[in-house]
Amino acid sequence: MKVKRIAVIGAGVCGLGAIKSCLEAGLEPTCFEKGSDIGGLWRYEETPDSGRAGIYKSLTCNTSKEMTAFSDYPVPDHFPNYMHNSKMMEYLRMYARHFGLMQHIEFLAKVCSVRRCPDFSSSGQWRVVVEADGKQKSYIFDGVMICSGHYTEKHLPLQEFAGIQEFRGRYLHSREYKHPDAFAGKRVVVIGIGNSGADVAVEISRVAEQVFLSTRRGAWIWKRVWDDGNPMDTVLFTRYNRAVQKLLPSFLINRWAENKLNTQFNHANYGLQAAHRVFSYQTVFSDDLPNRIITGRVLMKPNVKEFTKTSAIFEDGTEENVDVVLFATGYTFSFPFLEDDLAILGSQHSMYKFVFPPQLEKPTLAFLGILQPAGALIPTSELQSRWVVRVFQGLKKLPSETDMMAEVNRRKTKMAREFMESPRDAHRVQYIDYMDEIASELGVKPSLFSLLLWDAKLAKEVFYGPCTPYQYRLQGPGKWMGARAAILTQRDRILKPLRTRVLQPSGSSSSRWLWVARVCAVLFLSASVVIITQMVLEPEKNQALRFEVYQKETVNELM
Repeated sequence: MKVKRIAVIGAGVCGLGAIKSCLEAGLEPTCFEKGSDIGGLWRYEETPDSGRAGIYKSLTCNTSKEMTAFSDYPVPDHFPNYMHNSKMMEYLRMYARHFGLMQHIEFLAKVCSVRRCPDFSSSGQWRVVVEADGKQKSYIFDGVMICSGHYTEKHLPLQEFAGIQEFRGRYLHSREYKHPDAFAGKRVVVIGIGNSGADVAVEISRVAEQVFLSTRRGAWIWKRVWDDGNPMDTVLFTRYNRAVQKLLPSFLINRWAENKLNTQFNHANYGLQAAHRVFSYQTVFSDDLPNRIITGRVLMKPNVKEFTKTSAIFEDGTEENVDVVLFATGYTFSFPFLEDDLAILGSQHSMYKFVFPPQLEKPTLAFLGILQPAGALIPTSELQSRWVVRVFQGLKKLPSETDMMAEVNRRKTKMAREFMESPRDAHRVQYIDYMDEIASELGVKPSLFSLLLWDAKLAKEVFYGPCTPYQYRLQGPGKWMGARAAILTQRDRILKPLRTRVLQPSGSSSSRWLWVARVCAVLFLSASVVIITQMVLEPEKNQALRFEVYQKETVNELM
């Protein structure tokens, strides 16, 4: 049987997982990367390529390494729990090298168009036009996996801010921000309090004269370090916690989380009080923002009403002189190579499980990573790719278009109840729920009942421990023999990079002296007890002797 050829567009974290999944399934992947290296979003560049998100030099991952790892390749135990972008790139290079992915990637290759072949209804094939070295070349592929991500085009809503065009200072998008040096001594207003907005405001505040952080809705601030110093996601993202959450009404869960976050610092007092419940809108991580607010380096402000030539006027009527305006207003995703296919573009917000466009006659086109998991993206997109290749091979069949659209509409209705309406939250999913959903399609969802019968130790860690990606390699297609060991040693890998101050072993001289001191203390206390006992009992003993002598003398006199 002829090996199917698959086009993978983009060599970021989603693209690398897609190549690996294709190779694992015996397919022939060719990855087209318009840049000169792998890594996508995580590759730091002073001047990023057009159509690719730019990151700042200090960017650090918001999900811990055990929750972020590929499912059959744990992050080295000595790597920090929250990886800097340079460490993430190191890990991605290790992964690509270990599984031989680089030979399947064509760099500096821009995908110009992806179109259905004339016989698509029977063949399911695609014609992909790629530009490299100034020349275009056409390819035919049996399937296409789009892994270009959703951090592609910066969202800069200048029309919403009156007077910005007359503002004499500088304004820029967070995509263009790299390091704080250029803001030394400046008065800066940062608009938007997502993760980028919080990070940038904190970093600039160390060198700027003053930073104002403007927000419409406020935000609930989460910290990476949770109870007992553990990474936050390893504590909260467990199957046990998720089971409890499903039993409780959402208002109780929200109340618990909000009270928990307010014990760290009162959000209302810090000007951060959110207009939404904690789990109904995007999560914001910042370990340092409360410290910068309490020291006055960052001042919280409401939304900007308008700009003058030299200042910003806020909705509460206050006015502040500013030199720089930094828009941390996020990104929009686009797929210019699909512009001729309106049916596919129109289904971007109606994809089956956020992966397959329902309207296609053949399920040979898939979008990977076009969602917002409340957790790590790498394991989510990797699991998607494992499912996709099974569909491409014909080993898994999708429902009819009618059934797929019905499921899409049910999901939209459910999300409308749980989340606030926003473009970002239109693709938001609960991490464990979504992972289990895709794993069920693939046949790799761990069976707790089976584990409890045959491996109670593993079952306990799977249920009560962090829901790490290795759980989805315990059984089914792509089973990894190292999954059990990876799960049972995950807590050791969490602690390893923290225990860098080596304590002296118990056989050291200081420990021996401590032991001697303890023995002496015990002996001293024992001697003290004996002496005190004797002091208490001696008078009673003497009195008894005197009474005995008295009795003998009395008897003698009577006789």
